[in-house]
Amino acid sequence: MERVLMKIEGEPKSPTLVFFVGIHGNEKAGLKAFTQIKDELEQLSFNGSLYVFSGNMRALEKDVRFIDKDLNRIWTSKLIEELQEQHPPIAEASDLFDLLGHIEIIVATRKGPIYFIDFHTTSSRTLPFITINDALINRKFSRQFPAPVILGIEEYLEGPLLSYINQLGYVSLGFESGQHEELEAIENAKAFMYLSFCFSGILKKEEIPSLDKHYEHLRNASKENIKFFEVIDRYLIKNTETFVMEEGFGSFQKIAKGTLLAHSNSIPIFANKRATLFMPLYQAQGEEGFFLIRRIPDFFLKLSTFLRNRELDRLLTWLPGVRWDSPKREALQVNLKVARFLARPIFHLLGYRQRIQDTDHIKIFNRERTARKDLYMEEKWFS
Repeated sequence: MERVLMKIEGEPKSPTLVFFVGIHGNEKAGLKAFTQIKDELEQLSFNGSLYVFSGNMRALEKDVRFIDKDLNRIWTSKLIEELQEQHPPIAEASDLFDLLGHIEIIVATRKGPIYFIDFHTTSSRTLPFITINDALINRKFSRQFPAPVILGIEEYLEGPLLSYINQLGYVSLGFESGQHEELEAIENAKAFMYLSFCFSGILKKEEIPSLDKHYEHLRNASKENIKFFEVIDRYLIKNTETFVMEEGFGSFQKIAKGTLLAHSNSIPIFANKRATLFMPLYQAQGEEGFFLIRRIPDFFLKLSTFLRNRELDRLLTWLPGVRWDSPKREALQVNLKVARFLARPIFHLLGYRQRIQDTDHIKIFNRERTARKDLYMEEKWFS
């Protein structure tokens, strides 16, 4: 297993596309998909740079999600500092620091638009789908793909790779191509890769004669469910808990309130609301038993775009109990005792997600204030 699976470097100001495959060692569809198209790619004329990195190499060899710690849950400044001081280090530390070194070199040397895409699969049956941190540049870029897009998962996960990259201001999205062992997951990943080459601009459409076929393949695999959804709830598995999901569920399955979903230490878990089920867990490793999602109406997507483009979030600091966390104005501190009347949807409309909470305050981040829009404004998809 090699870290760098492909490295093609163009002019510094040309677009750059970065793939991560195998961040979870039991999710190999992205790795297999890239392996199948690698020879063809080496014959093409690129108009930019392409980097493909393998993730958790020891976990890939053992076909497990991770060895000591989930590699997709340790990408925060605090955890990275702790890993630097930890002796002996966890198995995933070497993967993190190696990948971090490559990322730092790319963002330091590439001066054009940069796109980061992380390939995954799920333990349950699912439509292929995209996950993004809720920044407008991510929304606009992901709209090009004929697949459902999930917003807001960063509020429920600590330390995913793409959240770390999004804090740097670059377009970053995850693609879940299907169930772990399904051959269809490989085909979906291949289709997404070819579309990414074209949509990022590193390959012209003429270089990919089969592009329309790949678009139709992904659209059909998504069952034309090309909508935006938002995560509204999550079941977090405790360390002392034995969690068993009921058989037969899949992502994007509608469920009624009161549906028996799983058992925790033999105690039944029922759905507490009517919703759409998302990523039910059918494997031993993992911290999230399931998520619940709902569709976002187009009106609210347009409204949030309008509000964010005019930076109306600055008006929030006029409210009691709300202030900027730092002079950079990348996050807000909200006093829970004073500002309990502020509903989560208000923050979402204005671009604030990913809460860090203590007893009295929440810290919420605005992706729009860190987004490097200047790099992408001239791209066709941006307008």
